[in-house]
Amino acid sequence: MLTLTERLGVIAAERATDSLTLPYERRVLGRLKAMSDSGRELGLFLHRGPVLRDGEGLRAEGGEVVRIRAAVEPVVTARVASGLPLARLAYHLGNRHVQLVLGEDARGGFVRFPPDHVLEALAERLGAVLERHKATFDPEPGAYQQSGGHSHAHSHDHEHSHDHDQVHPHAH
Repeated sequence: MLTLTERLGVIAAERATDSLTLPYERRVLGRLKAMSDSGRELGLFLHRGPVLRDGEGLRAEGGEVVRIRAAVEPVVTARVASGLPLARLAYHLGNRHVQLVLGEDARGGFVRFPPDHVLEALAERLGAVLERHKATFDPEPGAYQQSGGHSHAHSHDHEHSHDHDQVHPHAH
């Protein structure tokens, strides 16, 4: 078994000796066994952290590199007029703490999410036209996971003015 232990970030396909195609639900795991796209047994032993992104490279203990590919899976693409309607749709879906793909193509802006009848009904109430289909699902990374971004990890043995007792007026 090839043991993958180091994240390399997004890499060019030519840099990899193999690839591993996974659906979103398996790309959130730091530890798993899987078969590479060429049929090789792989073991991922990564530090917990961000989701494995489409195109990300993983290095094995011996130096070999495997590139992650997002699998094609069932998704819902919600389309609504650009501007405030699209912002409102993204806000209300994101406020449900679900992973979203935000995108734009020749037909305009869209929000994509995994199939969920509650989210689909919400999107339709907000005026979206839904397309249920199969596509890769590689959601937006969190704001603190962007490369070069701010890390919120810091010591709490100092005084600061923000309140950790936040009230969330919505159901979880």
